[in-house]
Amino acid sequence: MADFVVVGAGIAGLRAAIGLADAGRVLVITKEQLGESNTHYAQGGIAVALGGEEDVALHLEDTLSAGDGLVNREAAKVLVEEGPRRVEELLAWGTGFDRENGRLMLTREGAHSRNRILHAHGDATGAEIGRSLLARARATPNIKLLEWTMCVDLLVEREEVTGLTVLNPRGQLCRIPARAVLLASGGAGQVYSDTTNPAVATGDGIAMAYRAGAEISDMEFYQFHPTAFSLPGAPRFLLSEALRGEGAYLRNAKGERFMDRYHPLLELAPRDVVARAITQEGIGPDGETLPVYLDMRHVKGIDLNQRFPGISAFLSRYALHLGRDLVPVRPAAHYLMGGVRTDIDGRSSLRRLYAAGEAACTGVHGANRLASNSLLEGLVFGARAAEAMRHEPDLVSAPDSDSTELPSLPAEDSSILLQQLQQTMWQKAGLLRDAGGLKEAAGELLDMQDRLPSAQDRPCLELRNLHIVADLIVKSALAREESRGAHFRNDYPKRDDARFQKHSVLRKGSEIEWS
Repeated sequence: MADFVVVGAGIAGLRAAIGLADAGRVLVITKEQLGESNTHYAQGGIAVALGGEEDVALHLEDTLSAGDGLVNREAAKVLVEEGPRRVEELLAWGTGFDRENGRLMLTREGAHSRNRILHAHGDATGAEIGRSLLARARATPNIKLLEWTMCVDLLVEREEVTGLTVLNPRGQLCRIPARAVLLASGGAGQVYSDTTNPAVATGDGIAMAYRAGAEISDMEFYQFHPTAFSLPGAPRFLLSEALRGEGAYLRNAKGERFMDRYHPLLELAPRDVVARAITQEGIGPDGETLPVYLDMRHVKGIDLNQRFPGISAFLSRYALHLGRDLVPVRPAAHYLMGGVRTDIDGRSSLRRLYAAGEAACTGVHGANRLASNSLLEGLVFGARAAEAMRHEPDLVSAPDSDSTELPSLPAEDSSILLQQLQQTMWQKAGLLRDAGGLKEAAGELLDMQDRLPSAQDRPCLELRNLHIVADLIVKSALAREESRGAHFRNDYPKRDDARFQKHSVLRKGSEIEWS
């Protein structure tokens, strides 16, 4: 038995584990090797206001503005005010942010009013933060790190979470009792065919919480990153917003800059605006697909290979160079603003169940996350969840720990159904939506339900989780008859504050509610 179980070993999970270690035994569970998470792939940086009260106030206003009228102001205030202290912790724990002449380097990304983005090794910020947190966790007594273990379901008694079941590497189903469980399992980018997310991002924590009866909120708000690499046969590699922060232009097939037609901030407009602009510029007069490019050929006074070593190395595989070539881009699914509904201390609607990071929804991002606020969110709310969890009382009657060999089930190939689900979501519930397409998606997901495989292996478990996430996204997107932030409806292209300046809330067995 563990006192505390943390599902996920990204920034939110590791920061929470470190905060819990002096209050009891902490078990951190990850379904792959340590370090494989969305945190690891975060390129651009971490947004933090290190310039005093005025900087903090501006960071708050930028966050509120980007969230398009739906940000929980209390949560955003916590984020920007506690962020500097949490980043100072990272520095004390040996995180190697980039410096120039001994001073921390700061850059700017879209919708920020000033330079406040810290980065590490140019474009490997998430990997460096993850490295330092993992080293700290390994050096901290009372933390056990468990790899290659798939969390299956939460154990619930009378709306109180008492632990969870996991599938261990030997194929055994195990029950793990716990005083409190934190879901820090990341996002669900694999619900779409085009995504910047790694293969592990299958919405497991959100699906488990939904099955257990927890409230899920704001699932219609999926952020599509504007600039994923777009070349036939190549992966949808993320081309960081920091490229535009350093001066990159966007050009259409005619070679024209076009962002002046969409937003006064041009290439540094909020992500939802830039993503839709690229999509629209990429559609020809007869509906054909046209290329859109990222252009840094004019950027002088900066060594692009040194500033963006990871991106430069990736592009070199395709004989491209940031300072010499136009780089083809198009949007891809990137970040889920919705998730398990929590308060500012990570508490869900079920007792003893907490969530933090991308799996959670505090409302801090509203309808559209401000660039580079996600790593800061994981730090701040991971720490806050840990502080709240440590005060949970012991279980009155803990379930027994056991390991059960699963009955042998015939192997089932889930790959074809997965591809169908991803294509359905991309085509009918993606960047541009309407009632007709969303209703078709809902019908296809319903038809797919009876064909979902029942095998208890990782691919089948992940597919079932993605199916739940897809259904939640479609239901929420269909109910929100307006356009706001990352949610755009062709049939309702305007924002409707009178009806929809509220958060969508779903709970198993209930109709959608607005709060």
